[in-house]
Amino acid sequence: MRLPYWRLSGFYFCYFATLGAFLPFWSLYLKQIGFAAQEIGELTAMLVATKVVAPHVWSWLADKRGRCMGLIRITALLSMLIFGGFLVRHDYQWVAIVTVAFSFFWNATLPQFEAATLLHLKAEPQRYSRIRLWGSVGFILAVLGIGRFLDDFSIEWLPWIITGLLVINWLMALITPEVIQSQQPAAVGSVFAVLFKPEILAFFAVYMLLQVAHGPYYVFYSVYLQQNGYSATFTGMLWALGVCAEIGVFYWMFGLLKWFSLRGLLLASLALSMLRWLMIAYGTQSLTIIVVAQLLHAASFGLAHVVAIQLLHRYFGEAHQSKAQGLYSSISFGLGGMLGSFYSGYCWDKIGGDLVFVIASLACGLALIIAFIGVARQKPVTLG
Repeated sequence: MRLPYWRLSGFYFCYFATLGAFLPFWSLYLKQIGFAAQEIGELTAMLVATKVVAPHVWSWLADKRGRCMGLIRITALLSMLIFGGFLVRHDYQWVAIVTVAFSFFWNATLPQFEAATLLHLKAEPQRYSRIRLWGSVGFILAVLGIGRFLDDFSIEWLPWIITGLLVINWLMALITPEVIQSQQPAAVGSVFAVLFKPEILAFFAVYMLLQVAHGPYYVFYSVYLQQNGYSATFTGMLWALGVCAEIGVFYWMFGLLKWFSLRGLLLASLALSMLRWLMIAYGTQSLTIIVVAQLLHAASFGLAHVVAIQLLHRYFGEAHQSKAQGLYSSISFGLGGMLGSFYSGYCWDKIGGDLVFVIASLACGLALIIAFIGVARQKPVTLG
């Protein structure tokens, strides 16, 4: 079957456009409707905590059926319908219930689509970054447009905007073709035979710590900039700048993989991540420093994520790809993101934003040590 490049790219575009409307501005919205920093941290932790469970449930179903897109269409539809609950009430209990229910389905969508994309690519996983970059384009357009919109209109329009984007995301899922996983009985064994190898455990520890470090960025970066006098438009521009740098990595990754090892790229991304969080901690009064820090999003997310996708493909192969993506999402973005959201929410008012970002830098330092000792030292990398 011919690669449905534009439909795969279109789904990434719409999914990350939705994320671009949500991620930079949701904490500002929660603050506007009366929630304190600790409550915002708790709600964000709830949002990401379902990633610990949801991807496992849906990846098991996808592997059982040998198909991903049918489940993606269901999760996209239910995400859209449940998110409408934010339009009904604003009390903490209700918002918490809607957050958990929405995120259970929303957090299941991307890991399965990543698996579907790799199944479409088959023997050419290096082409993944050229498809994934359209998600970054969608994120940029959303964050710039909504940032400008919120300078002129009330942020209370934000849930309506996100609901509309979720509708478009569901429609894109409907037109993206299914891919059926080939049957390879000899290769199919227990995923645990791979999972508990020391290198795999080190891999997941590294990516969990990396997402712990990203916790304060995703939850409080916009609030941090607002506290330092930056407008919503400029905040949106900084978020977009970071994703522009990410696009550069996705575009040039094919070439980078010819010149550098996955291990070398991972270690570089972690070292630069440490530097990035320190720059944000102490450099908000300097436009140059804050801009350079955002450009380092290319390393802290873009480079690290593409390396993770390549390693997962080699570690687990096609037979366990849905489970592998589910584990990656659960342990890194789920458990790591939840811990990052919790610690940043509880510490923000107590020790200040600068020290919260210093802790993020230390988490990346620990990840760097673990990666240096235990990740991608074998040649070939495949363990399955």
